[in-house]
Amino acid sequence: MDFNFNSEQLQLAESVRRWSDKHYGFAARKAIIASKEGISAQAWADLCELGLLALPVPEAQGGFNGSAVDMMPVMQELGRALLVEPYFATVFGARFLQLAGSQEGLLERVAGGQLRLACALGERQSRHDLGAIASTARAVDGGYVLDGSKTMVLHGAQADMLIVSARLADAAPAGAAGGVAAAPAMALFVLEAGAAGIRRDDYRTIDGMRAADIHFEQVAVAAEARLDAPGLGWILLDAASDYGAALLCFEALGAMDALFAATLEYLKTRKQFGVPIGKFQVLQHRIADMHIEIEQARSLAMLAAVNVDAPDPLLRRRAVSAAKARIGAALTLVGQQAVQLHGGMGVSAELPAAHHFKRLTMIGLSLGDTDHHLARFIGQNGFFPDAEDDRVGV
Repeated sequence: MDFNFNSEQLQLAESVRRWSDKHYGFAARKAIIASKEGISAQAWADLCELGLLALPVPEAQGGFNGSAVDMMPVMQELGRALLVEPYFATVFGARFLQLAGSQEGLLERVAGGQLRLACALGERQSRHDLGAIASTARAVDGGYVLDGSKTMVLHGAQADMLIVSARLADAAPAGAAGGVAAAPAMALFVLEAGAAGIRRDDYRTIDGMRAADIHFEQVAVAAEARLDAPGLGWILLDAASDYGAALLCFEALGAMDALFAATLEYLKTRKQFGVPIGKFQVLQHRIADMHIEIEQARSLAMLAAVNVDAPDPLLRRRAVSAAKARIGAALTLVGQQAVQLHGGMGVSAELPAAHHFKRLTMIGLSLGDTDHHLARFIGQNGFFPDAEDDRVGV
């Protein structure tokens, strides 16, 4: 099997790299983070001009119908550049719209850069289980009424529209397990972020991104705003969140590549006892360990990219969870080694290395951490093929 990107994918990635090197350098990024908005309108327009917002959107809605494999080199370059604009949040939300169907108008606006999305899925008690939902949607004539709160909504205050998960009010709350058991109990909605009854508390996260806690109080939602067919909400949420997790894996690879390159350069230039510290064998072993971790993670990320669109949900879940768990372990080792090899400068805000480490840390905790995805991987049917094995059912 050929795991190399084709010429079009490489050309687009190279275009993104040239743009980031010229217009989105470290100093420019710091200025954007320090601004009141926390994002750049010019950078957003540039992303649109490069075709990145249209890339994952179907051709019928003005997009390029890009697959997860097409998205992989792009997300790697954005991870290298430490992008703080709401690109991931928007394409993640667009995935919900695409899987739901009948959202052509919104997808056209996404492709044209006219619509920013955010996915309000996590809650204080849910941790990594998106099926543990306390927010409710009560059916009324002509639609629903939403109540509840969502936490750590990435770019929630910068979004024009929100994708929101809610438990149907007449259903029992999902337990800690969530998952398929929660399927009949939940629904997904797309609604205007500025609708009456919505309060968004905006803040900056440790990696320079923006997030918000969003509160819903008697928010009226039209019936056509519901994305899922009755009883199929969890299937849509599960598939879309796997896509989002795969995108985060790709972004992490780009950040790890940049962190590795910066660390290797530091070992070549930093001198001690009159020689570059990279001459010391023990440090050579540590940089080699970093390289091995990144390449192993890259292999599983490629597997996830190939299978995240697979019609078989079991295949998709196993590939994505394997990648997210492996990359979670890799980014921890790579980040910690890079900081240590840089010495005290490794945690200084003056160096991009510290910012890459912070972003990697946040990626590791987003849409399921390493332990969550290991448990999810092991819990898939068929993991233990021997029916007599006493581990079956774990």
